[in-house]
Amino acid sequence: MTACVFMGDEVSAAGFRLAGIVVHVPTRSAALALFETLCEEAELILLTAEVAEWLPSERLRVALHSVRPLVLVVADIRGLRQPPDVAGVLRRQLGMGE
Repeated sequence: MTACVFMGDEVSAAGFRLAGIVVHVPTRSAALALFETLCEEAELILLTAEVAEWLPSERLRVALHSVRPLVLVVADIRGLRQPPDVAGVLRRQLGMGE
């Protein structure tokens, strides 16, 4: 079982590869099949926000709420798409946000 894998664009993948993480740069059409395979093989899956948009929203929601594998959406290095601001949503729900 792989400890940690990354799915995203080539530029972001280069940095994760340097950190010793197994990286995948899928096409839009291959993203879901690869994601399903990685869910069986990895303990931690890091997705760029762009790749997360390629997955069916219900499948992504289930994956984000499951304990294993842990799935996290991260920003890509180019800043083209940002992941949801979970901390901001939580602050607003608690009445602490603007």
